[in-house]
Amino acid sequence: MISRSEYCVVACAEAWRDNGEVLASPMGLIPSIGARLARRTFSPDLLLTDGEAMLVGLDGTVEGWLPYRRHLTMVTGGRRHVMMGASQIDRHGNQNISCIGDWARPARQLLGVRGAPVNTLNNPVSYWIPRHSRRVFVEKVDMVSGVGHDRAAGARFHRIPRVVSDLGVFDFATPDRSMRLASVHPGVTVEQVREATGFALVVDDDVPYTREPSAAELRLIREVIDPDGLRDREVGP
Repeated sequence: MISRSEYCVVACAEAWRDNGEVLASPMGLIPSIGARLARRTFSPDLLLTDGEAMLVGLDGTVEGWLPYRRHLTMVTGGRRHVMMGASQIDRHGNQNISCIGDWARPARQLLGVRGAPVNTLNNPVSYWIPRHSRRVFVEKVDMVSGVGHDRAAGARFHRIPRVVSDLGVFDFATPDRSMRLASVHPGVTVEQVREATGFALVVDDDVPYTREPSAAELRLIREVIDPDGLRDREVGP
């Protein structure tokens, strides 16, 4: 039986399909497993980093040096594809990881804006949200950290390929670049997704299920990349 977490891993991996030789920067467990799965299968040219100063292979072997100057060059030239988290995200893909409430007197302080504006304006950024709810998928973010489609005019490398949650996969393949339900994970209904979303999603007449991992992909996930089953701690069965 394929678990919900395994559907999420494959959905995250698909974000890097056909990316070529770009730096994959997954933030979080499920995206990290997805990036490694993508490199082992349909995106063998992906570059992985140890998060500090080295490019590494699938087993952690050092493949190259990645000094900060070179890293910034990749970031500002569209040669990096990040998968970030989001405390809030809206219909146009604006993301908030800074605060909840008025920024001058927030009800809750979060990570801060950090590198989100530079990331989103200069290279592709996808999002992973392990708990889909109206608190996260909101009509309007309290503060813009990551830049959405409605604020990115003139940004050469701005692109949000996909948003993955524990309920489904979302994209912005609509005339006004608002969020569309691209697929639901098996066991999830379209109505459940609508109910858990704080704005009106674009929903086509026929919404497919997220694709199943192949037998080879399942073996890699279960036996090679995540044999301890850590993925199920982030997304329950």
